[in-house]
Amino acid sequence: MILIIHTSTPERDLAQSLGKPEYSYRFVVKEFRPLLEQLGTVIEVDDPENEVDPIYVNCVARGESCVFLCFLPPCKTPIGLACPTIPVFAWEFEVLPNEAFCGKPRNDWRRVLQHLGAALTHSSYTVTRTRAEMGKNFLVESVPAPLWDRLQAVRRAERPSHKLHAKGLVIDSTCTDLYAYRKQALVDALPDTLPLPSNAYEYQGGIDLNGVVYTAIFNPGDARKNWLKMINAFCEAFRDKEDATLLIKLTHHDPSALIPNMLEVIYTMGPVSCRVLLVHAYLDDDEYKSLLLNTTYSVNVSTGEGQCLPLMEYMSAGVPAVACRHTSMNDYVNDACAFVVESSLEPGAWPHDQRQALRTMRQRIHYQSLVNAYRNSYHVAKYEPDVYAAMSNAAARSLERYCSMRVVRPRLERFLHSLLPKQAEPLTAIGIGASSQS
Repeated sequence: MILIIHTSTPERDLAQSLGKPEYSYRFVVKEFRPLLEQLGTVIEVDDPENEVDPIYVNCVARGESCVFLCFLPPCKTPIGLACPTIPVFAWEFEVLPNEAFCGKPRNDWRRVLQHLGAALTHSSYTVTRTRAEMGKNFLVESVPAPLWDRLQAVRRAERPSHKLHAKGLVIDSTCTDLYAYRKQALVDALPDTLPLPSNAYEYQGGIDLNGVVYTAIFNPGDARKNWLKMINAFCEAFRDKEDATLLIKLTHHDPSALIPNMLEVIYTMGPVSCRVLLVHAYLDDDEYKSLLLNTTYSVNVSTGEGQCLPLMEYMSAGVPAVACRHTSMNDYVNDACAFVVESSLEPGAWPHDQRQALRTMRQRIHYQSLVNAYRNSYHVAKYEPDVYAAMSNAAARSLERYCSMRVVRPRLERFLHSLLPKQAEPLTAIGIGASSQS
């Protein structure tokens, strides 16, 4: 079998594309590729409109099966190809886009999915939401990124020294003049943004990660990540705890315009003893492993997740979580392996809808529940090592059931083989535009 793959962010451009639309699909492709290479010959293309069908025609001529897996949302997946085309997408809202808004028929995902006839996603939640729009017999499968096996070597590794070496931007709230980032200072600087602290790029030596360390990895420009509540609740929970650290690893090509606002949030909480670390630096494999092994809890308080690779990585390696149990996280977050943060539905907008019309629902995080989760997790880490060890094991086991090769491979194989009989049928484009840009 030939498996053609594509996503919009080339590997070579990833460092400059962090935080831009669809950049995270490159990380998903990276996790999927070893599995795909077990199932067939993988060919990655940069220009699917012109490269996919010639490969497909050659495959048909020699009697070999061929499928195109497009790691992009349906609205950006090509639909005019002869090759069977499967969008592989993440989704975290109650309703799939079902309107042709902004004059683009492809923004109604139902049209694209109906034409393509099948899809892959990463959670049972998204499968349910897709079938709610497409009908219960629509061919869609949950196949999360199979990363659990890769993290087992990290899980078994000896814990390094309590230091993280990071070459880049490091801002420590306990060593920063937060008053300089008060709201009035931000307003007075408009339309410009305030400069970063003078020592932001001068951090010498390793970052001390002693104590109870909470790590969150996200794009600060993504409002779904809910970092305001994350920081506020942390400062409230640990106002008098010097050994509590929230380390936020920023995945953005240039977060300098966003960091002053994050510092202003810390300032509004008044005097606190806990520490917030903002880190924007490239971490090589050893440095990233060091961060993971020095993390006590992984944190996610987003309003919705399509799968959340960082949380999956940390939990696969046995790091318990402070996290919500909704959308995709409902598949692997539970009370045995996480301090679950309560949430409830509220109106929301599709993130790519320029109108920001309220057409769907998202999750509203309960603030006091988050504060309590921080405090309870701290108590366990400090005073109940047996409970913490049990949660660590439960985290690894939960993710094994969700995203191990043993679980994911047969599911993906069954899905792909269910497509093969259809390849003998000619595929023609419907009248909604063959270009992925229409």
